[in-house]
Amino acid sequence: MTVTQSAILDVEAIRRDFPILTQKAASGLPLVYFDNAASTQHPQVVIDAMSDCYQHYYSNVHRGIHTMSEASTHAYEKAREIVAAFLQTSSLREVIFTAGTTAAINTVARSWGDANITRGDTILLTIAEHHANIVPWQQLAERTGCKVVFIPISDEGLISDDVVREYLENHKPKMFAFVAISNMLGTQFPVESWVRMGHEVGAVVLVDAAQAAPHMPINVVKWDADFVVFSGHKICGPSGIGVLYGKENLLNAMPPFLGGGAMIHRVTTEGFEPAELPEKFEAGTPPIVEAIGLAAAIKYLTNVGLEKIHEHEMQLVRRAAELLAEIEGVRVLGPSPELRSGIISFVVDGVHAHDVSQWLDTRGVAVRAGHHCTMPLHKRFKVAATCRASFYLYNTMEEVEVFADAVREVREKFAKMGRKRAQKT
Repeated sequence: MTVTQSAILDVEAIRRDFPILTQKAASGLPLVYFDNAASTQHPQVVIDAMSDCYQHYYSNVHRGIHTMSEASTHAYEKAREIVAAFLQTSSLREVIFTAGTTAAINTVARSWGDANITRGDTILLTIAEHHANIVPWQQLAERTGCKVVFIPISDEGLISDDVVREYLENHKPKMFAFVAISNMLGTQFPVESWVRMGHEVGAVVLVDAAQAAPHMPINVVKWDADFVVFSGHKICGPSGIGVLYGKENLLNAMPPFLGGGAMIHRVTTEGFEPAELPEKFEAGTPPIVEAIGLAAAIKYLTNVGLEKIHEHEMQLVRRAAELLAEIEGVRVLGPSPELRSGIISFVVDGVHAHDVSQWLDTRGVAVRAGHHCTMPLHKRFKVAATCRASFYLYNTMEEVEVFADAVREVREKFAKMGRKRAQKT
């Protein structure tokens, strides 16, 4: 495949950093990986950083006095520094390593939620949330008797500030939790203004940045959110690690969620005294090598430039939207390209999303098919499943053309089959 150059990024050079992109798809055709919203691929520097730890200095952290433990501890805590710089917070105590975005949200729901939410309180979400930002709050409602309220979304896949303000003022939620970028529609929501509006009615605000962190700079101080969460595997890092950022005063007041080793200062037969932040919320052996891999991924993306990555993706999604709009019987869900990130979900009339995905796979194109952990959002748009193409820094305009051609093929193939069935009847 001849890689089309970007005016923003040297995509050809970037692709050489990702060894998996050199392989062929199962069909024998060049691999077009458009499933980045689910998980991104890994540059060689991430693979090398993790391998180096396993081969040369891996050991458990914090409690060992020997050289290898000290080396692992240094690398693990250095990773925390890199994450803190990435989030633009000066406090390492506000950076908690978790197993992922889901684990981070569950920690807040179990710790802050159980300590602060009672019967009659309201948790406010948007209908665009990932299940990871719905189910933990529904579980909290089952435990406490609070209610979960959803802000609706327009036919264009947008939520206006006026609608958000209306719901905030009418429901006065204790917690307002929302996604920065929809993982189905790609809609980018105005984080700063929504956080400010949430605080005006006294809400604590959590931002799910799982789809934002890989694609654009984050400044948690500027956002002023009380909690921000994201995952390593969506940002060129390994799975099994994520980050919970929380304002220090809130984290200090919250009881620890998981109990065990590392999260304690003292244990007696009568009880325990928790450790200080951040160890207070990092019970057991932490994801040591995963943190090292995440740090390497963040350094790599920072060197490329998150602003450039976002601009490059916007070029790709604009072109994809143009090409899909030319195909009769294909409907793209969500807003116009300038209001979305590098995600485009669509349906093909008369063809199930799984069949579309399987056909694209025969053309070497990997996309996601299903409800993308957003069943309420799919129900809102009256579809059971969609196909989702999601772009990243190593994708090219030529790959977008291949993808669109494959969608056109599957539409024509099933339309022809439909005409033949109609003739028989």
